[in-house]
Amino acid sequence: MNVECPTCKKSVEWTETNPWRPFCSERCKLIDLGAWANEEYRVPAENASPEDLDQGGETTKH
Repeated sequence: MNVECPTCKKSVEWTETNPWRPFCSERCKLIDLGAWANEEYRVPAENASPEDLDQGGETTKH
């Protein structure tokens, strides 16, 4: 099965022999990691209300 490298869009074979899958190379994998580290990608989240933020440091509801 072939997939598109998320970084450079090159076609990549998805096999266990590819240590960088879904990336085509270690370089593309590190570029993607750097983008996450620089907060270039963000996971969408709902805005927290003031009541949610004022819980004595606890921000997660279970």
